[in-house]
Amino acid sequence: MLWACILLPQLAMDGVLRQRADAQAPLALLAGPPQRRVLQAVNPGARALGLKPGQTLSAAQALSHDFATADYDLTAIDRCQQLLAAWAYGFSAQVSLHYPRCLLLEVQSSLGLFGPWPRFEARLREELTALGFRHRITVAPNPAAARVLANAHDGLAVSDTQTLRQTLERLPVERLGLPREVATALARMGVRHLQQLLALPRDGLAKRFPAAVLDHLDTLLGLRPLALDFYRPPDVFDARIELNFEVESHQALLFPLRRLTGDLAAYLAGRDSGVQRFTLHLEHRNRADSEVPVGLLGAEREAGMLFELTRGRLEHLQLPAPVLAVRLLARELPPFTPEHRQLFDERPQQSLPWEQLRERLRARLGDEAVHGLGARADHRPEHAWTAQPTALPLPPCGPRPGWLLDEPLALREASLRILAGAERIESGWWDGGDVRRDYYLVETRSGQRGWAFRTVGGEGPLLLHGWFA
Repeated sequence: MLWACILLPQLAMDGVLRQRADAQAPLALLAGPPQRRVLQAVNPGARALGLKPGQTLSAAQALSHDFATADYDLTAIDRCQQLLAAWAYGFSAQVSLHYPRCLLLEVQSSLGLFGPWPRFEARLREELTALGFRHRITVAPNPAAARVLANAHDGLAVSDTQTLRQTLERLPVERLGLPREVATALARMGVRHLQQLLALPRDGLAKRFPAAVLDHLDTLLGLRPLALDFYRPPDVFDARIELNFEVESHQALLFPLRRLTGDLAAYLAGRDSGVQRFTLHLEHRNRADSEVPVGLLGAEREAGMLFELTRGRLEHLQLPAPVLAVRLLARELPPFTPEHRQLFDERPQQSLPWEQLRERLRARLGDEAVHGLGARADHRPEHAWTAQPTALPLPPCGPRPGWLLDEPLALREASLRILAGAERIESGWWDGGDVRRDYYLVETRSGQRGWAFRTVGGEGPLLLHGWFA
């Protein structure tokens, strides 16, 4: 087996920055009691101002006031880890959050689907970057070794146990994941690398250090399995972004909306499902949330489409008050069936599947403005159809025109040709709309084909009822 470790060294900071339109603006995360706020993490923009972790807020403000602050929120970190685990579940059935701020996933069984590891790794990095998370990735034959290698490497892939042992032996003791007091004691003994540690008598190590130290070394070398709890995605998607100022326009809501729909798409791809109905909640101060329901006629999960549909619905809403936070809640997550496409699409960048076009029109124009045609059990052409949310197949019958006129028109063209007919329709006696007609397929002098009728027993010109395409 091969295990990949995705280490997220700046998870707390990335979780806040990805919710802000300007990720380069100086930002510091604060922790500690209100009487003594301490900088827990800073981004590069804040570091350029001279700020660094461990400073008190008062000391940082003495250097500069040109930086924003946010809480170092452990709950938000857990939400980010859950989101990333749901995303990783789309690449492997064995995903674990065993170690804090990192993902473990078994990738050996996924190489046949996603290609050789360099290609697979490039895809992981591309999608992680799009989600807004900095990362380091390593691969090893066991998950514990992959995690330890991520302490000192990025992009290293070790596929066999012999090479793994040689690589681990060169690691400094402080990078092995041992407790700090154990690493300090080993350093005082002159033990700097794992190779020196492994050369010591095992009995002596067992007497000097806790049994967990030897267990950890055996796990790194693959001699002892690591028990893991594997992630299973929840059946509900619930994400929230708290805005750092009161928003009064739709335009300012687009950035958090794009981030939420992108997270929803990543979550859906991970659990191989789609979404057919979800609700966007706009939170206000001292009043109930404004809700923007989004209903689709079919399951979808493409990020751009979900954003455009929600944006179209949002633009129809008049904001009753400034918005403080945005929340997206999706409970109905049916299975998703990908669209069937041709192997060689001609100019695919200029084509839009009908399902996506239909949903965009409904979002822009309203649910009642776009509908399909369904068949009704009636032989009279003007009563044989009904509006439906989606188009339904028509029953087999003779040729029918695509354009039916509201009122039949008399055809007085002398060169009119009758191509087929007559097809007699007698119906409607039960509702007072009794008709007795003989229908013909006709062609005009200009080559247009129409559908015309004459009342049974009647005289005069044919009455045009519809045109064929």
